Amino acid sequence: MASGRGPSSGRREPVFDGSPELRVSASDRPAPAGARKPSPKPTKSRSRAKRKPRRSLIGGLIYWSLVAGLWIGIAGVGAVGYVGAHLPAIQSLEIPKRPPSIQIVDVNGQTLARRGDQAGEVLSLKELPTYVPRAFIAIEDRRFYQHFGVDPYGISRALLANILHRGVAQGGSTITQQLAKNLFLTQERTVTRKLQEVLLAMWLESKFSKTQILELYLNRVYFGAGAYGIEQASLRYFGKSARYLSVAEAAMLAGLVKSPSRLAPTRDFNAAEKRARLVLTAMAELGFISPTMERMAMTKPPRIVAQRGNGAVNYVADWVMDAINDTLGHVDEDIVVHTTIDAGLQASAERSVNDVFAAKGAKAGVSQGALVSMTPSGAVRAMIGGRDYADSQFNRAVAAKRQPGSAFKPFVYLTALEHGLTPDSVRIDGPIKIKGWRPENYEHEYAGPVTLTRALAQSLNTVSVRLTMEFSPMAVIRTAHRLGIASKLEPNASIALGTSEVSPLELVGAYATFANGGYAVMPYVIDSINDAKGKVLYARNQQPLGRIVEARYAGMMDRMMEQTLIMGTARHAALPGWQAAGKTGTSQDFRDAWFIGFTAHLVTGVWLGNDDGSPTKHVTGGSLPVDIWSRYMRDAHQGVPPVMLPTDAPSGGLFSGLFGGGDSRTASYQQPMSQSPVPPASVPNPQHQTTGTASLDGWMLNNLFSRRRD
Repeated sequence: MASGRGPSSGRREPVFDGSPELRVSASDRPAPAGARKPSPKPTKSRSRAKRKPRRSLIGGLIYWSLVAGLWIGIAGVGAVGYVGAHLPAIQSLEIPKRPPSIQIVDVNGQTLARRGDQAGEVLSLKELPTYVPRAFIAIEDRRFYQHFGVDPYGISRALLANILHRGVAQGGSTITQQLAKNLFLTQERTVTRKLQEVLLAMWLESKFSKTQILELYLNRVYFGAGAYGIEQASLRYFGKSARYLSVAEAAMLAGLVKSPSRLAPTRDFNAAEKRARLVLTAMAELGFISPTMERMAMTKPPRIVAQRGNGAVNYVADWVMDAINDTLGHVDEDIVVHTTIDAGLQASAERSVNDVFAAKGAKAGVSQGALVSMTPSGAVRAMIGGRDYADSQFNRAVAAKRQPGSAFKPFVYLTALEHGLTPDSVRIDGPIKIKGWRPENYEHEYAGPVTLTRALAQSLNTVSVRLTMEFSPMAVIRTAHRLGIASKLEPNASIALGTSEVSPLELVGAYATFANGGYAVMPYVIDSINDAKGKVLYARNQQPLGRIVEARYAGMMDRMMEQTLIMGTARHAALPGWQAAGKTGTSQDFRDAWFIGFTAHLVTGVWLGNDDGSPTKHVTGGSLPVDIWSRYMRDAHQGVPPVMLPTDAPSGGLFSGLFGGGDSRTASYQQPMSQSPVPPASVPNPQHQTTGTASLDGWMLNNLFSRRRD
């Protein structure tokens, strides 16, 4: 019997059929009390198990990056497809013709102004000094000859610079992109427009050579001050062709492209010069000019020639451009516009306005003015739209609407004459109240019974209000509209004092009807338009518009308004040797001051005030406006044979017209049978309602030359 132990041997482990002995290792035995069990060593299998999650994370990142990239690519293709679908067909794209040149000449053929996006000659690169195109490349597109229309390196550089400066410090557009924008796109800043610009730039690069692209760019880009193209800019700023530009001048022009309106040397020379220095530095860095040339150009900056384009004639030119659009519509060829403007009268008008403003404008609290002068048939001879065209291009003569004050009263008095009154008719100048409104005269005094002639000459407010209420505000408005006032007029009692706003042009045009004896007038400035070869594209119809006021009433109005210059509010406006008439006007709180005066030769109106509607320092129509009018009209009538106004012979003589005699309707407040009844205005002092010359004798000497101003 086999036994596991024997008497003479130690302990033996059982053996199973020759298999290795099974032994218990020290690690399999229980540890003694208080002893720490050693931690097992990590096996290779465990290490591999721990590395598996890391590898799956990297793989996931790669996978999703590929997926994201795929979707981004799809989105990019879709965006390009969308942008391309909204572009004109590439096959149909053509370089637009250069915009037409519009030459504006005066009545004698003298050039007044030029308009159009490009009046300068188109130059090739061969005609320019080599450093001229290089100046633009240095500051706008250093890699112009290396890229394909879009410069990824330039975009990255600009993006980095913008991030570092926390703003837009550089632009990434190439010269080709800028050309694409100027030729085909708008100036809006959107992602779609930018993508369109990129596609068109690549198309330009495939269609044209670098030389052609650079030539197109230089001849189309805007340089500020209304100058398009390098030739026009060179003429505008330096008074010479771009063929003869110096290095300093080329650098200044290249620097303007970034912000032409802000950097134009006529606007801010210091900013333009500072930018030019950056261009010179860039040119030297690229080896386009030597260090010596750079130093010389920096020490001798360009000289800007005196500008002729900021004169008041530009107000006329802008108005002519609007008229061309109404007359011909779209213009796609060079044209010559023959206007009614007289260059000599235009210069005289500008000089008259400037002289009065220089001497008295600041002291009088007046910052703006306008002047319109036309023939009695409506041909505009001169126009001033403001103090300084360079400062403000808003044409106050055409577009501003201001209260005319008493300059509106002739429409009230014409209404009265057409309803049966005469210049000798008498009405009461006295306090009046209409629904709580108490209109007063300028000097807060009243003359009692007065003729219509005297009431108009001395601009008595209460009489104008009484006449308006006697024949109705709507009747007055109909008269004004018939004579050419197109602005909206409010049918209330205050219309008698010119509280509805009108423009200087339409008011002067309405007065022209008085000057021509009663015929309709439509102010105009274009006589004819020819193309570059002389072919007539437009000629004004010379057919008269017809009579709108009976000759006798027009004659009465002329005689009445003549007294404004003789004994009324415009006594300083008399023209030696000429019969003249007119009316002053001053709006409430002295915000507007007017004088519209005329002879048989010219009708001229002057407005003074402030754009913000603030009051002047008590400027009336009989003061500065009369001063400007007199200076201009004296020049305008020199050497012209005097012609009388188309007035009928006065009935009863001058003093009869001024002081009474009256008609059978004097102060009776009766209305013509054809006029619907209007309640008479209240008259607090009925004892003054007397008629005839006797009622006027007491104040004749005291008030004949009273200083009632308007």
